[in-house]
Amino acid sequence: MSFDPTSLTYDEAGLLPCIAQEVETGEVLMLAWMNAAAVARTLETGRVTYWSRSRQAFWVKGETSGHVQELVELRVDCDRDCLLALVRQAGPACHTGRRSCFYTAVRDGDEVEIMAPEA
Repeated sequence: MSFDPTSLTYDEAGLLPCIAQEVETGEVLMLAWMNAAAVARTLETGRVTYWSRSRQAFWVKGETSGHVQELVELRVDCDRDCLLALVRQAGPACHTGRRSCFYTAVRDGDEVEIMAPEA
């Protein structure tokens, strides 16, 4: 059965969340949004392409920073309203220079930074 990006369940803005996970380690790197065209571009090019809600434009991860996400596999969740992109991440995934966007933990009611920016 061939995959059709329009078969996914998008929100009222035509978007769905996509979680990027490092294929080798299982580390969750980030969450961003895709529309049907970004899903199609990702599958066509093998470079993960998101939809920037702030810029209202396509955003190819690493296009300006060089911190590219190479798609290994794209997975669809059971409700077809969320994607999991298994990727090979070059450099940090977060715009803050950290490997992951999830660098703050809540521990005993306090926010704790658990990851420093990469040098």
